Parts: sequence; structure tokens; C-alpha cells
Amino acid sequence: MANSKFEYVRSFEQPDSLLPNTWIVVRIDGRGFTKMCAKYEFEKPNDRRALDLMNAAAKAVVTDIPEITIAYGVSDEYSFVFHKSSNLFERRASKLVTTIVSTFTANYVYLWPTYFPDTPLSFPLPTFDGRAVCYPTVQNLRDYMSWRQADCHINNLYNTAFWKLIQLGGLDNKEAEKTLAGTLAADKNEILFSRFKINYNNEPEIFKKGSIVFKDYELAEPSSHDAAAAADALAEPPVQSKSQAEKDKKRRAKAKVVVEHLDIIKDEFWDRRPWILSGKPGQPGKASKEIQT
Repeated sequence: MANSKFEYVRSFEQPDSLLPNTWIVVRIDGRGFTKMCAKYEFEKPNDRRALDLMNAAAKAVVTDIPEITIAYGVSDEYSFVFHKSSNLFERRASKLVTTIVSTFTANYVYLWPTYFPDTPLSFPLPTFDGRAVCYPTVQNLRDYMSWRQADCHINNLYNTAFWKLIQLGGLDNKEAEKTLAGTLAADKNEILFSRFKINYNNEPEIFKKGSIVFKDYELAEPSSHDAAAAADALAEPPVQSKSQAEKDKKRRAKAKVVVEHLDIIKDEFWDRRPWILSGKPGQPGKASKEIQT
């Protein structure tokens, strides 16, 4: 680019590189989705079409950006995780966040007719915001993911009980809120079963556990979870040659991206999928589907 007297304005740009050797989570949230849910008459407490659309958009993001190791979504939010060794966009927060948000939003709008064929989009169109947060250890990252999944369960149990009291119990919003005020999880389960013969355990896993998007390889035999924590204690991530890094990138790009609804709080999910925390592609053999309770 030719120099000019105007080029001095570049000095106003501020560096925004995220901390090295930390896990990066880019979390996006729908903007004004409460109004949008009402506008398009989303089913309460969960609209499977809307959740499947979120998952399809997230799957497109993970497929398009191989550096993402795993993503977790619930309701109108999604968290995308970059391995601590990732140097995508030189770890610039603005580039990472805007790329994730724009790619997700574009796919969400593009795929809308697939999931809502009888309800065309109209202005204001759905939009999302985002933020990037760094987590220094595997335990920090897993605690973040566990927090989001625990939040999914807590909110879904409440919303399920709340809307059944309205839809099947004939209460209004204030009456339903009053009925549930101060109740524990066991109380809500009892309300659902005693009043409406609904066993919350039989609700679809997508509603109770949310959705996990990741690259699928052959499941590993359960091993000690401490190995991942020990590897995480290293001061610096291992250095790869340029050729090996390129090979790994191609293998990740070719891997099948799947959407599952599993327990990510327990060790088993992570132990059987060591490639998620290691940052190395797994075995390309036949991937196995695992059912967790």
C-alpha cells in the first residue's frame, strides 16, 4: 500500500491479542430474542425447530473453522472453544469474535427457511453479539462448560414446570411464578409428576443437556483424566513443525462434525474423546456413537 499523509490514522488502532497459552471461548448470544420468540410464536418451553436451527448454524461454524475444538449451545447462546495452542488471527479478540458472530448469523438466516418453511423472516432480522474470554487451565475450561450445562438443566426444569402449570394447569404467569417460588429441583419434579404425570427424566436430552458440536473420531478407551490436567500444566504448548501443523489442520478439516446431547460434566465424555483437549486429531477409524445417562 502506498504511503500517504493520511496513513498516520493507523496509529489509533489498538492491539487486542488475547493471552497466549490459554483456552479461548467465544460466546455468542441472541439479541432481542424474547421479542423474536413472541413474533414467530416459538413453542414453549422449547421449540425443537429453533434449537435445531441454532445447532445447524453452529455446526456450519465448526465445519468452516477447523481450529474450533468444541462448541456448546443452549437456547439462544453458543460457546465456541479454541485450543490454547491456537494462533488463528494471531489471537486477536476482535477478529475471532466478529468472524464467529458473522459466520453464525449468516448461516442462521440462510438456514431459517429449512426449519421454518411456513414463516418467512422479516425485519428486524435475528442478530447476535459475542465476547471472548480466556481460561488458563483445562479445569477452568471444563468448569465453564459444566456451568453452562448445569444452567441449561436448571433453567429447563423451571421453564418446563412453569409452562405446564400455564398450559395444562390453567394458571396465569403470576400464579405459576408464585407456585414455583422457593421450590427445589425435587419439588418441581414432584409438581410435574403429581399434577401432569410428566416424568422429567423422560424429556428429550436436547432440552435437558443442551447441544455439543465437535469433530468425531474413533472413541478411545476410558483413561485417567489426570493425564490431560498434567499436560495442561506445561508452561508452553508443544511446538509443531509447519508441515505437521498443516497435516493436522487438513485432518481436522476432513473430520465429520456431529451434534450430540451428552453429559459434559462427568469425566467420561472427555476421557473417551482425548482429541478435544489435546488439540490433536483423533483416530480416523469408524466413529462410535455413545449413549450417556
